[in-house]
This record gives sequence, C-alpha cells and structure tokens, in this order.
Amino acid sequence: MNKKNLWFLTLFSLVLVLSIYYVTMPNDLLAASTSRQTKTEKKEDINVSVEESDAISALKVENSSKTNDTLEELQDKLTNKDTTTEEKNTIYEKIKTIQANSGTEESIEKKIKSTYKCETFAKIEDSSIKVVVDKCENSKSLANNIMRTVQEEFDKKMYISVQFQS
Repeated sequence: MNKKNLWFLTLFSLVLVLSIYYVTMPNDLLAASTSRQTKTEKKEDINVSVEESDAISALKVENSSKTNDTLEELQDKLTNKDTTTEEKNTIYEKIKTIQANSGTEESIEKKIKSTYKCETFAKIEDSSIKVVVDKCENSKSLANNIMRTVQEEFDKKMYISVQFQS
C-alpha cells in the first residue's frame, strides 16, 4: 500500500468516524446548538447551498466504503484457515483486480479532469465503466469524447456509459 492510499484511508476513516459521531449525537445537544445560533443570527436568513461536486464526492465516498468493505471481507476469507489453497488463489486474484480497478478509476478521473475540466466519478465493473460527470456542459460530443478517452485506457472493448449530473 502506498502513502497516497494510506492517507486516503486515514482521511476517509476520520470522516466516517465524525459522521457516525454526528448521527449518534443526542438530539437535545443539537437543539441547544441551533438555538444558540438562532439567538446570535437575529433573523438573518441562512442559505445552505449544496455544490454539484458534493454529489461526486458522495459517490466517491460510497464507492470507497463499498470497496473497503469488500476488501476487508476478502482478506478475512484469505486469512481463514478453513479456506483451501485454490479458494485463496481466487480471492487473491479478486483483491488484485479490485485494487487495479481502483487505480484505473482514479487515473480515468484525473485524465478527464485535466482534459475536459470536469469533476468526474468512474466505476469499473467487469467490462463496463460508469462515468458520472459534473460541472460540465451536457453535450453528446463531450460524452463521446469522454468515452473515447476512457476506452484509450483499455486494450479490450469496454461498455462505457456517461451520465451528466444536473
């Protein structure tokens, strides 16, 4: 595992722990916090806006969480003494594939961002790739160009879908 992945996992774990803490926080504590805010704001309207890139971030966090859960499950099976050698080889190959796909997904996202200046999320499953694009124009020509760019990363023909966030 390289330093980049280690930092990502560390930061992701921190965000996850803080999210769980926030969700499990007692309601009376939240009510006290918001009543203090209301008193200090003195009838000012608060506009909360969610940026579109938050949708991409949410997809990335969800994908990372699922990938980590899958890897954890596979590693548990791999270290289980009841697992046969053949099963261990199969599990090891799955782990290698998941890690390779994660690296390729990251590479695709960076390439699209640098080429087209779009926020993206890429997910590889077998021979299909789902690309979600945000903060970009919604055009057929851009979608076709993104598909070509993604296909360049692979030797075999892949089924590529491009979805624009609105």
